[in-house]
Amino acid sequence: MKIDFLNIPVDNFTMAETINQVDEAIQRNKRINHVVINAGKVVSMQTDKELFESVVSCDIVNADGQSIVWAARFLGKYLPERVAGADLMQNLVQLASEKGYKCFFLGAKQEIVEKVVSIYTEKYGPQIIAGYRNGYFKREEESEVANQISASGAHMLFVAITSPRKENFMYSYRDTLSKVNFTMGVGGTFDVIAGFTKRAPVWMQNKGLEWLYRLIQEPRRMWRRYLIGNTKFCWYVAVEKYNMLFKR
Repeated sequence: MKIDFLNIPVDNFTMAETINQVDEAIQRNKRINHVVINAGKVVSMQTDKELFESVVSCDIVNADGQSIVWAARFLGKYLPERVAGADLMQNLVQLASEKGYKCFFLGAKQEIVEKVVSIYTEKYGPQIIAGYRNGYFKREEESEVANQISASGAHMLFVAITSPRKENFMYSYRDTLSKVNFTMGVGGTFDVIAGFTKRAPVWMQNKGLEWLYRLIQEPRRMWRRYLIGNTKFCWYVAVEKYNMLFKR
């Protein structure tokens, strides 16, 4: 079941329900194109029509950010919990090990994606690895990359490329990737798994302060994204609440 959040259809799944949906799709040889949204992505979607179409076309849209859960409840719409993309990916790789599925890892620098594959190979064995490739390829190479993934025998694809390119890539090549049962964008998750960056402590994640932790880590790169972006997000939610109360 989905809720309408600022014209974005968001699934009110728990983490466990999302994993079950993916497992069932693979068992039945069906396909799920998955995406997560946070405050920053919601703000971008208000003006980026290509990104908006790439997101709303997905089969499952999870609330990655705690801010989405809180804002939805403020608007009178229920989401049971956040389904963080980083946690979902970790759970699905474990599922792959348990069920004999194969994963393809696309994105980040070569040393990082190689480290991710090495970590998972050591933990779960080489049989879960369908293939991997770094995220530094040109637009004219995208078709070749999509074909490489399609031919790999992967059941799951994890794409660690920045938005909106990862969403648009998966949307644009959805037909080429039709043999892959599950596709998902995971942002900077490879960097975290490989140990190149640190994720916020659990208490900060639960308090919706993961953005602040990243801002402290990389203030020059993140200040505009979070301070300006979060302000815009609050504004969009406030306007929506006003319209609900007084204009509908």
